[in-house]
Amino acid sequence: MNEEEKRQLKKRIQKKLLNNMTYKYNGKYPTYIKPEELTEEQLYRLTESKTFCMMPWTHLHAFPDGRAYPCCLSLTTHPIGNFRDQTMQEVWNDKPLRDMRVKMLSDQPTKECVKCYEQEDMGFFSMRNSSNKAFGHHITSVDTHTRDNGTYDEFKLRYYDVRFSNICNFKCRTCGPTFSSHWYKDEVKLYGPRSYPQITIAGRHKDDMWEQMQEHIPHIEQIYFAGGEPLIMEEHYRILRELVDRELFHVRLQYNTNFSELKFKGQDVLELWKLFDDVSIGASLDGSYARGEYIRKGQNWAETVENRERMLKVCPKVDFYINSTVSIYNVLHVPDFHREWVDLGLLKPQDWNINILQGPDYDRINILPQYYKDLAKEKIISHINWLEPQDKLTRATNGYKSLLNFMSQDSGSTVTETELSGLLQEFFKRNYVLDKLRDEDFYATFPEYADLKKYAR
Repeated sequence: MNEEEKRQLKKRIQKKLLNNMTYKYNGKYPTYIKPEELTEEQLYRLTESKTFCMMPWTHLHAFPDGRAYPCCLSLTTHPIGNFRDQTMQEVWNDKPLRDMRVKMLSDQPTKECVKCYEQEDMGFFSMRNSSNKAFGHHITSVDTHTRDNGTYDEFKLRYYDVRFSNICNFKCRTCGPTFSSHWYKDEVKLYGPRSYPQITIAGRHKDDMWEQMQEHIPHIEQIYFAGGEPLIMEEHYRILRELVDRELFHVRLQYNTNFSELKFKGQDVLELWKLFDDVSIGASLDGSYARGEYIRKGQNWAETVENRERMLKVCPKVDFYINSTVSIYNVLHVPDFHREWVDLGLLKPQDWNINILQGPDYDRINILPQYYKDLAKEKIISHINWLEPQDKLTRATNGYKSLLNFMSQDSGSTVTETELSGLLQEFFKRNYVLDKLRDEDFYATFPEYADLKKYAR
């Protein structure tokens, strides 16, 4: 970097610091460190680099089937190990993760991180951005403890996200048996006997991941609970009890839950949440009434509403937002669903997160015919006009704007119209089979798609 480039970098960083004096959801400046404690190069990595991410230095992620990844958003075709055969410490400095670190420190893209790059191209505040913001205060250790070959000598997990198992009480349309034990029987009916059991676990034995976690508990700053369904997993409550026993109430708790069960074996999770300083509940709800029950099979809509009403009474200060996965199923319905919950007083307009489904490809919204994309665009623009003046956090508004970008640019994909049409036919085929299997009717549940059938071959 020459002197002029350094001067320009310094000016950009000073501007960023000024813009980040107050908290902003989409602000990239790290939350837990003062600017004078970082070098310009460190600030560049955290706020301007298109490739650097703190995850390979703070976290390891485990799928319920044992596959290891640098984070939950990593491209599934590129695991960095397998916890059925390796310990977390062995994966920590194995070649795949070392290679990622080397590339990131050289400001080069990595094959594992494609989903974040895609989200950022559409205007989303990606997991990479969020990770740099939440864990950027460890970047000095990155420089101090990372060797030239990518080995990181400090093995202290700051962020914990292990999917202990695939136990789940739902079988959502856009999911499958990897993350839902409830999906297994339908999978067998669809494709015949499977080579894996109904319930899978992440480690070498049932308590393996729990036992490996013990040395990291004093260092953990944030835990993300997802599944399967975390609120019906014994391990989830085991972790909370451990944190309570150690009085580690500062640990940030984040959830992705179907929000169906708030009590488990005599334990009320609402009472536990009240004890912690920072709890954020992302409820995976994709639609209301029959639409919601169709997309997330196993959901009882009346009980979902009752759970939210009880949460408002028992622990009203716990952060709650809806994490709505937008797919071909609900892109025309999500704005109505959002407005409905605001009108019912169940959440504030800003408490909504758009999670664009990025796979499987046959459920992505970019395979829709242009007619339906235009309908969705009109509806979303109208919704943004209602939402934006009320959305101080900007998360919800930016989510919908990014959704528009995603549709208009076909997600930046090189997929041809012929290929998109093929994926749409795959959607029709799979959906038809599941409707027969579950005695459901897509067109009766989603009348807004009445004309979609004419595109089926």
